[in-house]
Amino acid sequence: MNELTRSMVLWCPDWPVRAHALQHPELDGDAPLALIDKGEVFACSAAARAAGVARGLRVREAQARCPALAVVAYDAALDARLFEPVLAAIEQLVPGVQPIRPGLFALRTRGPARYYGGEQPLAATLIAALGSVGVPDARAGAADGPFAAQLAVQATSAESAVLLVPPGSTSEFLAGQSVEAVGDVGFAELCRRLGLSTLGSLAGFGEDELATRFGALGLRVHALVTGRDAETVVSRPAAAQLERSIAFDDGVDRVDQLAFAIRATADEVVAALIAAHLVCTAVTVTMETEGETSVRTWLHPRWFTAADLVDRVRWQLHGVGGALGLSSPVLRVTLTPESVDSVHHHEEGLWGDAPDERVHHALSRVQSMLGHEGVVTARVGGGRLLDEREVLVPWGDPVPAEIAGAAKGPWPGALPDPLPATVFRQRLAVSVADSSGEPVLMDGSGALTGDPAVLVVGAITAVVIAWAGPWPVIERWWDAAAARGVQRLSLIDEVGTAWLLVFEGGAWAAEARYD
Repeated sequence: MNELTRSMVLWCPDWPVRAHALQHPELDGDAPLALIDKGEVFACSAAARAAGVARGLRVREAQARCPALAVVAYDAALDARLFEPVLAAIEQLVPGVQPIRPGLFALRTRGPARYYGGEQPLAATLIAALGSVGVPDARAGAADGPFAAQLAVQATSAESAVLLVPPGSTSEFLAGQSVEAVGDVGFAELCRRLGLSTLGSLAGFGEDELATRFGALGLRVHALVTGRDAETVVSRPAAAQLERSIAFDDGVDRVDQLAFAIRATADEVVAALIAAHLVCTAVTVTMETEGETSVRTWLHPRWFTAADLVDRVRWQLHGVGGALGLSSPVLRVTLTPESVDSVHHHEEGLWGDAPDERVHHALSRVQSMLGHEGVVTARVGGGRLLDEREVLVPWGDPVPAEIAGAAKGPWPGALPDPLPATVFRQRLAVSVADSSGEPVLMDGSGALTGDPAVLVVGAITAVVIAWAGPWPVIERWWDAAAARGVQRLSLIDEVGTAWLLVFEGGAWAAEARYD
């Protein structure tokens, strides 16, 4: 095996859980925790595994095994963002790192091993560096090729954190590995049905035989099991140094003073972006106070200027310390561009962008005076009732993932399309009567006490010419404290206006109107 292919993989166990703990330091680190993605356990803490929770379990089964389990939605963006400083710390010692996924990365060992005196000292140095950035239980594995190196690091343990497969011994090491290591579920299932449970059991087949049966996958498997991994570590390009920080030895305890002081740092960030021919559409503001850290990622509908960055710092400060000041002096503020784009993608059109630009500047100006939530836009969320589906999002922010996901449903009992054109922000009190003038209400079985004939909305009395319903909407019937039940009724009055009424709490109210 050519020495150039010699690779080392480093692993940060339980990185998704660790990243969540870094973002939420107030949580109990010893409590059982599971991160959920698409209804299944994506990652779990050591305490959860000790109680029987495992990756891939459905949420209900995981909670049945561990009743004290705390479940949190998995945030891939958070996972990747918090791993970036870890990679940056390693790159200070060894250039040429290739991220595989958050918590796992590879590097070529030839040059670094010579510099540090061998692969064992290199692994010890990198593990110590990971420990200094909050990963105390990192592990390392080295072999001929990144595939075997990744299997080597997976074979490590807490007692033996480093596994170095000697050069030229990769074939023997791979022979005992399970066929699942290839990463193809269908291939692994077929091999097991044929009695081929390890990679070594495939080594006896010729390259042509595997290629004829499995095509390109067969060629790759033959190369792997014979120790001829053709893949090499591809170093990620060096990132432009766009992050800027400002530190205060004595701390700053006033919002206006800090906003003034951060202006020069904001100018430096924008200048660095301009020099790199970039614009920033998302920035992370990190504020370190005495005993706590506030981290928030802000987005912009166009791109950030220096004034926009100062506004975000001020808004975050108000959120941390309230409108009258801070809870403790700020010691450091860091501005980190998270999402950048080429400036050429944001050039003005041939005839300019004056109308959009005026709207943007006007809204941004009002937002800077009223605060982050002073200017909002309406988005459609989830819910069965119309007033629940209206969600207000601050100008410039994207629709939160939980709102976007809830909007897709399903919501059994929700009103089908076409939806009413007018939804009342506050329901209008109305009354419904039958042809004899008696009030029409709902009885205990959910049926109308009469046929609707007259609708009274404020000072307007209208004759009902058609009606349909009622339709029950029952929520959380199993929870007496949170249960909610309403009845919907659709009416058309004599002028052709269609009304959507709801019966709740013994009275009628107009929820919406079809204009």
